[in-house]
Amino acid sequence: MNKQHVYPIGKPGEAWGKEEKQQWFELQSIKRSYHDDVITKINDLANNFEIEQYGALPIDENRYPLFILKSKTFDPAKKTVLVTGGVHGYETSGVQGALLFAKEHAHRYESTFNFLIVPCLSPWGYETINRWNPNAIDPNRSFYKNSPAEESASLMSYLESLKVTLIAHFDLHETTDSDNAEFRPALAARDATVHDNWNIPDGFYLVGNTLEPQAEFQKAIIENVSKVTHIAEADENNQLIGSPVTQHGVINYSARKYGLCMGLSDAKYVTTTEVYPDSPSVSSQQCNVAQAAVITGGLEYILCHETL
Repeated sequence: MNKQHVYPIGKPGEAWGKEEKQQWFELQSIKRSYHDDVITKINDLANNFEIEQYGALPIDENRYPLFILKSKTFDPAKKTVLVTGGVHGYETSGVQGALLFAKEHAHRYESTFNFLIVPCLSPWGYETINRWNPNAIDPNRSFYKNSPAEESASLMSYLESLKVTLIAHFDLHETTDSDNAEFRPALAARDATVHDNWNIPDGFYLVGNTLEPQAEFQKAIIENVSKVTHIAEADENNQLIGSPVTQHGVINYSARKYGLCMGLSDAKYVTTTEVYPDSPSVSSQQCNVAQAAVITGGLEYILCHETL
């Protein structure tokens, strides 16, 4: 449904300029610790992975280093799997789910796959519980050449330097009630567009890549996640967040067209997760476990359907 929403920054019908973006930035505040919640857990995995710093956010390079966990047994002969979390910093289970997979599950698959795990692409967004970066840019719409988002550009540059071909990419996200309460109204105000207030799906769902949907791969993931949490049902229009459902719990987006993280490579198997942490029937730990189940379910499918 459409809803007119007056946002406290800017003038209706006028896109934001530098002044409005600065006003928005000045309203943000630190609400949790990237160091305590993320970096300490990354460091705890030093015996299992190579920990590489691939960049730092210019707003505070000491506070916001960017880390990737890389398989110690990295072998060019193996297929490489990328896991990304925290592209939108406020989506907590994406961050913690990536760390959970690295800690508890990755070792079972390292004889077959190389892993590149980026637990938190947007640490400033994590600390301020934000979808955007400090410049009011959405990193998950910025994965393209000459990206204006440091978060996106740093990862793309690092992956290019490795010169590896990815077989799979799992991009871990959430859909939250704050999408309608804050982030979509802010987007409408920033860009002077109409605010679409969609019904937030109660449950987990996946977003596949329109150009490479891999329907059976998505189905296998949904089946594995359904052991952990409930899958979102389509609305009365057979849609989720305004997009047609292609199968139970799955919609597709044009990844490259929209500059999405899941479109940064030509990986055959790609999915973006959407956990719903505001559901009254799930816990935060359940959300983290669901994110990890996405990766294990996807890897099991690949093991059964690829010659590796």
